[in-house]
Amino acid sequence: MKATMLLGLAMAAIPGLSAPVLAQTMEAVRERGSLNCAIPSDMRGFASVDSAGAWSGFDVAFCRALAAAVLGSSTSVTFVPGTREERFDALISGEADVMSGNAGWRYQRDTELPVSFVGVTLYDGLGFMVSRELGVAAAQELDGMRICVDPDAPSTRALDEYFSMWDKRYVPVPVQSRTDVQEHYLGGACDAVSAEISRLAAIRAAFAAPGDHVFLPEVFAREPQSLVVRDDDIQWADIVRWTLNALVYAEELGVTSANVNELAAASNNPDIGRLLGSSGDLGAMLGLEPEWARRAIAAGGHYGEIFAANIGQQTPIGLSRGLNALWTQGGLLFSPPFR
Repeated sequence: MKATMLLGLAMAAIPGLSAPVLAQTMEAVRERGSLNCAIPSDMRGFASVDSAGAWSGFDVAFCRALAAAVLGSSTSVTFVPGTREERFDALISGEADVMSGNAGWRYQRDTELPVSFVGVTLYDGLGFMVSRELGVAAAQELDGMRICVDPDAPSTRALDEYFSMWDKRYVPVPVQSRTDVQEHYLGGACDAVSAEISRLAAIRAAFAAPGDHVFLPEVFAREPQSLVVRDDDIQWADIVRWTLNALVYAEELGVTSANVNELAAASNNPDIGRLLGSSGDLGAMLGLEPEWARRAIAAGGHYGEIFAANIGQQTPIGLSRGLNALWTQGGLLFSPPFR
């Protein structure tokens, strides 16, 4: 909190550079008693709701961890489902405090919209799904074929560029909802589907015979998924960013949902002590209690636990860690140090 105030004063003292507005999102969340989190409306494994109205999934888990860190309860979340455009609108208007999932971190979005992408939750990319019966083994073999695409998605431009680069062509079949994709693709109106690998996996998981459909090896555009906040509150951005970092760092340190309280009480590892609030005062720097990260980890586990439980290889989504493995295990995932 002090660091935020000092930064604002320092920026205000520089001619021509104005300090960011502090909207005090955390105070609003605490006064309300609930975190408003924008999520995909229906994306199996990432954000889905059961008959009792309970939300679950990979993107949902980050909302629950943040609520636990700020409010002390992982259930103190009001979910705001919608399309990408609807969720960005909800965030920008103030209806949502944070946006989780299925929102690629791109230059245009980051620079044109009044939002900040504060940390990658999933290193994703654009790819293709085809039926095994089609007998296609590589993307270039899709030349001249019909491909289901969302005509309003920015990824369609990347697909056009990809085919142009190889001097190939395709026939776009416009689809927008998951239901449209299933009807067109399974009904034979298109030969392949192109979208983010995460979205393709969620679509495939709903098929009666998901094993009959495969992803081609080419991932032709990066599409990192990120937590997103408005860019008018740097304290809140820090809270969201470092809550995500805490989940990643916990995996690096071997701190799980099962042992977090035991390690908080007994570990002699100084890194674990600082992370879990047993020593130091890292929580106060964010305006949070000492055990904020401990609560976030207890909510659903460290990053690896969240991944495995919702979208990992033992789930219907069936994704391998790949680039989302820790940096020590061949992936891109790491946290800046907690010190």
